[in-house]
Parts: sequence; structure tokens; C-alpha cells
Amino acid sequence: MATASRAKHKLCRRVGQCIWGSPKCPSAKRPYPAGSHGKTGRKKKLSTYGELLMEKQKLRMHYAISEEQLRVIYKRAQKGIGKTDERLASFLEQRLDAVLFRSGLAPTIFAAKQAISHGHILVNGKKVDRSSYVVKEGFEVSINAEKSPAIAEAARASATNVTVPSYLQVDTEALKITLIRTPQIEEIPHGVKIISVIEYYAR
Repeated sequence: MATASRAKHKLCRRVGQCIWGSPKCPSAKRPYPAGSHGKTGRKKKLSTYGELLMEKQKLRMHYAISEEQLRVIYKRAQKGIGKTDERLASFLEQRLDAVLFRSGLAPTIFAAKQAISHGHILVNGKKVDRSSYVVKEGFEVSINAEKSPAIAEAARASATNVTVPSYLQVDTEALKITLIRTPQIEEIPHGVKIISVIEYYAR
């Protein structure tokens, strides 16, 4: 496995499970911290602050966003109607890169970001090259198969045996994704305690 790929999964080793649910993650074979004493050493109990920080880091890594980006989304989630944790969860899940990754048409969140930045993705028929673009209810996301045949072929192969959340409608053959409704916090498969992230920022 390349160095860059190992670095992406470093936190997975720390928490003992893959943040993205990938069976190829090093944590699947070695569910313990890295290092010579990782397997036999005693697992250090985290403080309350440490537990909150870990959940925040897991969330940030799951969506592959920076600390600054997550803080901006958190502040946005504090405003408006509804619970902050629910708003934060839906804002993250409605990012264009998250929608593409969750649909199965991109094998990883990193592949989704790359496809977007390289101009292979359309939203309602128009090219969008920002991973942070917010996909709203009823919007259609598609892969520009005519101009990106190799990406289209890889996307169809990637979508095999993928469980798609019920808030997305995916046409694998046509390479189209529709957000049919706002994602609910309990059905988003990120494995993170969002309320802990809220508590971390509210300290």
C-alpha cells in the first residue's frame, strides 16, 4: 500500500475500524494501534475531551475536510431552525463529494473529490468543480460520460454491490444520482457520534 494511502488510514488504526467502511483498510486486518506495542499494549483510556476530539477527527476524516471547513459548517448549523447536530449531519452529507461517494459511483471520498475537481461531474446538467457544492433536494448529479468515458466505466464498476442510502436514488447505467430528500442523522452511515462533535465545539 502506498505511503499516502497508509496515511489516510492512520486514524482508522487508532480507532480500530475503518472510518469509510472499506474492507481493504489496514484496520480490517490489524484492528489495533500502529507500532511495535500496538497489538500487545494496553489500550489507553481517553479522557472526556479526548473522546470528543476523536469523534470530531473521525467526522473530519470521513468527509476529508479541513478543520476550518468543519468549523464553518458547524457555525452554519447553529443558525436556522432545527437541532444543530441534525443540521450539521445533513449539511455534510449534502456536499457534492459526499453524494457522489455515497452513491457508489466513486469508490472513495478522495476519488469523488478528484472527479469533481477535474470537471467530470454535472449537477442539473451543468459542470460543477467544487466538492463543497451543496446538493439540494431534487437535484440531479451525473457523470459526464460523453467527455469522460474512462471515468464513466470506472464508476459503473465501482457501484457494484454498494448499499445506497434511501435518501439517494441512483441509476447506475445512466450514471445519475438524485437526492430525493434531506438525509436524516440516524441513517447516514458515517459511524460518528455527531452530538460529541457538537459538544467539542461548544466547550
